[in-house]
Amino acid sequence: ILKWWSRGRTPMLLLLLLTTSVALRGKNPFIVDENEWRLSHFSSSQRASALAKTREMFYFGYDNYMQWAWPADELDPIHCTGRGHDHARPDNININDVLGDYSLTLVDTLDTLAVMGDVSSFKQAVRLVISTVTFDRNTTVQVFEATIRMMGSLLSAHLIASDESRILGDFFMPDYEGELLDLARDLAVRLMPAFEGTSTGLPYPRVNLQRGVLPGTINETCTAGAGSLILEFSLLSRLTGDPIYASLARRINRILWKMRNEQTGLLGNVVDIQSGSWTGYVSGLGAGLDSFYEYLLKAFIMFGEEEDLSMFNEAYAAIQSHMRRGRVACTGTTRGEHPIYVNVDARDGSTANSWIDALQAAFPAVQTLAGDVDEAICHHLVYYGIWKKYGVLPERYNWLHKSPDVAFYPLRPELAESTYHLYRATKNPFYLHVGAEILESIDEITRVQCGFATVHDVRTRELEDRMESFFLSETMKYLYLLFDDANPVNVHGERFIFSTEGHLFPLAKRTRTKATGNGWLSHPRDTVSIREQGVEILKRLAREATVEEEVVVSPYLRKCNESCSSPIGKFGLPIERDAMAAVFESLGVEEHSWL
Repeated sequence: ILKWWSRGRTPMLLLLLLTTSVALRGKNPFIVDENEWRLSHFSSSQRASALAKTREMFYFGYDNYMQWAWPADELDPIHCTGRGHDHARPDNININDVLGDYSLTLVDTLDTLAVMGDVSSFKQAVRLVISTVTFDRNTTVQVFEATIRMMGSLLSAHLIASDESRILGDFFMPDYEGELLDLARDLAVRLMPAFEGTSTGLPYPRVNLQRGVLPGTINETCTAGAGSLILEFSLLSRLTGDPIYASLARRINRILWKMRNEQTGLLGNVVDIQSGSWTGYVSGLGAGLDSFYEYLLKAFIMFGEEEDLSMFNEAYAAIQSHMRRGRVACTGTTRGEHPIYVNVDARDGSTANSWIDALQAAFPAVQTLAGDVDEAICHHLVYYGIWKKYGVLPERYNWLHKSPDVAFYPLRPELAESTYHLYRATKNPFYLHVGAEILESIDEITRVQCGFATVHDVRTRELEDRMESFFLSETMKYLYLLFDDANPVNVHGERFIFSTEGHLFPLAKRTRTKATGNGWLSHPRDTVSIREQGVEILKRLAREATVEEEVVVSPYLRKCNESCSSPIGKFGLPIERDAMAAVFESLGVEEHSWL
């Protein structure tokens, strides 16, 4: 450190010599540990290498899917074959909720090809989807999964293919006539029967794409499944000019919001759509509730409805009040237990169980988007520590017993997603190192002959023959964007928001212009069914061009706290070394494995 010191008119150079004595480490604020120094720097060559590796891994998965699995929904990467809807076992919802015999992985990956800058493959894939994909299938799928994976990707790819401003690159297709939007609209119409015949207005969780809601369909749905349609449905309304889709999604959110507990302000995780009563009272940030909170915030950012922001702020206050455990201040201190968000009983806020799940690893991204970066940093470290312990993230981790309750890892993107958003907010190279570790361990543990396989047990690293579509749609997308600072998505980051499936949606004035028209659900006792009316609507909807407009909102809602701008937040560990060591020690992670 060099400091100019003036005594009278004679300038003097005061040289402060720094010692690297281990004995003083952690005591002298000027001492820099070599490992901390390493984690605070990520060279251009490291970035280029990580970017190239991410690209290679993406195409290894995508090319093998196209060679061995397409037009099936998913790739079985161990046996190099395709997987579709399980018609032999209709009750196999682990498969059938997601796979509808509609080339899921191809559709879900469309905008990842654009993020990769692959103009040729994107246009080829769009034409392939237009010529081969149909929703006229005798398959029963989950409304939520079909919406976020299929509809969301179709809408995103439609906007990219019809974008004359070419903000992401030369992806504009002059011969494109809105066919992807037509497909998205067709899917929405086929989902409409799920919204008919319930006494609460909440939708059935599943629907057959040819026959509607089948006899025997359960009357229970999770909060996230019903309450995470508002981005895709509202965007569809704005692109087609028909308000019904947005109206349905917003009505569902209002119904769920009114059901929150009066004392705690919390929602349960499972609701009976006929009685309107909670059948599951576990309230947390993972499976069953995660994307409901996420979409309250993102709906406000995308559409500007103050109602959504108000609901998010109130929900976040309840989360902080009832789910958060540990010391009050996360950063700047090592005293007290590191914060953790636990599952609680929605009725009184008492701890409901001792596990957290992998889907909750996405919530630090939501906190970052809301501007609560310090809290996001601390939340993220818990999941990074669990990842370090096993090399991948178990589906459920018991924080009391320090072991997995559910041990598989299906190539989920949530930790990569939060890592990406925290890097964009802080520019701390630490998160580039985290991303590089995620990349390396996925490659080392899950790469097989024809792609990347699900980890059946994180403790033994035994593999399972399945590569879910979100691996290419989200996991690889977030990692690629993490290392590619010059990517148009990052350069114009304030102009996009990601759906819960990682699809790119634009932030523009036209997305805030409400669709107008006759709400055809305003007369629920009409004898004509929703499905039939939906088909009539489909015939009359007109295509419209999609030219980008000026940005209307910054992605960060609140003033970022100190970690957005402080030198420590940018050039050192995200929290104090001793505090980080305590987090990892509590998870059983040895120090030498992270420093």
